[in-house]
Amino acid sequence: MVATIAIRSARADEAPLVLEMLRATSAEQGNEHELCVDLEAVREDGFGSAPRFHALIAECDGRPAGLALYFFNYSTWISRNGLYLEDLYVRPEFRRQGVAKALMARLQGIAREHDCGRVQWVVLRNNAAAVKLYESLGAHALPEWQLMILRPQSS
Repeated sequence: MVATIAIRSARADEAPLVLEMLRATSAEQGNEHELCVDLEAVREDGFGSAPRFHALIAECDGRPAGLALYFFNYSTWISRNGLYLEDLYVRPEFRRQGVAKALMARLQGIAREHDCGRVQWVVLRNNAAAVKLYESLGAHALPEWQLMILRPQSS
């Protein structure tokens, strides 16, 4: 039997669900100790008066199955906004059922609705299953670019 997948915007009362899935993905990546977000931050940053991110919930036969957390950025290279996918997570019991593809399709739709020039994200190189999925959707790596990070120092 094929599952019915629905994608919708997360509601404010689902902040605990969003946090649960963020914790699950960070644990799977072996970075749970680096996740700093807490329930108060998810509520304020995602559902407060000035949201810093948006979240989609995937439901599979009415049960929460996945999450896509994203925000909009700007590129001087294309002189347009872009959609940046920060986190994509599918619960293990719902994997290989089309949930991630459905989330990615909805993100592409949102990008079109907002006239974004691109959808971009970072994926762990050793996450072969995710890389294969993204490539099957037409995405490609940018080997000439290297991810850099600088943490602001307190004075």
